Amino acid sequence: MTRFKMFTAALIATPMLALPVLADTAPPADAMKLSEILAKFETDTGADLAYIDEVDWDDDGYYEVEYRTTDGREVEVRLDPKTGAVRQ
Repeated sequence: MTRFKMFTAALIATPMLALPVLADTAPPADAMKLSEILAKFETDTGADLAYIDEVDWDDDGYYEVEYRTTDGREVEVRLDPKTGAVRQ
């Protein structure tokens, strides 16, 4: 193998080795299902909710939900994965 090929192979493999380190943490084992959390959130938010725009898991231990209200405002909340309650 030429030095160039060895360098190229090492360059390609290096980021792959780092992937497990960069992986997000998972929700806790006793967390509610995301579908249940979102259903609870929709019920709790009521008529003010137009639609949910985005849901992300945050490594700090909560779901971050961005949604739009019926009057067009963009709102971001943090939801507890075990209870589905909005965190302050």
